[in-house]
Amino acid sequence: MKTSNPVLARLGQAAERERSAGYAPPGQYGYGQPGIPQQYPGQPGSPVAPAATGTMTLDDVVVKTVALLGILGVSAAAAWVLVPDALLGVAWIGAAMVGLVLGLIISFSRMANPALVIAYAVVEGAFVGLVSKVFETRYDGIVLQAVVATFGVFFVMTMLYKAKVIRATPKFVKGMIAVMAGLFAVMLINFVLFLFGVNTGLRDGSPLAIGFSLVVIVVAALSFVLSFKEVEDGVRMGLPARYSWTAAFGIVVSLVWLYLELLRLISYFQGDD
Repeated sequence: MKTSNPVLARLGQAAERERSAGYAPPGQYGYGQPGIPQQYPGQPGSPVAPAATGTMTLDDVVVKTVALLGILGVSAAAAWVLVPDALLGVAWIGAAMVGLVLGLIISFSRMANPALVIAYAVVEGAFVGLVSKVFETRYDGIVLQAVVATFGVFFVMTMLYKAKVIRATPKFVKGMIAVMAGLFAVMLINFVLFLFGVNTGLRDGSPLAIGFSLVVIVVAALSFVLSFKEVEDGVRMGLPARYSWTAAFGIVVSLVWLYLELLRLISYFQGDD
């Protein structure tokens, strides 16, 4: 089973090695063998039910995503309450760097690691909580607005994907990966220049900044399509159940990215107190 998602392709290769080493449960046969029909758990005629196979299911991903969001929320609340105002800047930069490293490790790892995914949720939660506190201090009510908008966009994208209005074709996937890589590079360069006192106009509330934020929001919203496709393909490929943590991680990353960018965009229209 092939996929156009390079990260998922690596996960599929890892799962294939596990099956070759004898991971596949009794009754799950014919996987990739010439001349033998490929069967997936839950299909008519499949000898093993999904609950008995230990393979990834949509319900697994939903449960893991909710769990990660719960962990992230608790971590965010704790950071908001416990970190002194004098240490906000240092704390959120440190959390951002650690979260970035963990995210890259998870994204490019060939094996699913639930412990790393949970650690990412804790660290990223602290980062989100601290950034949210800074924005809420300056713009009353902005956090609630951003949260509502984030889940609103997520719901819309879920409906569009389910209705097949937006489809993750190979060209779409490759294009999205290229665009996201480009945006990441631009934002990283902009952040470095900001540290040296250089204002590029991308984050100062100007019309250029508003336009840039709108582009980022659109890309972040479309990134859900990649996550949905990853889940769909992962279930169809029969990945081991623990890979649901990796799929849930992808959804949480997109939610956090979208939330932070919406937070920034809304702040542009609030004005300084």
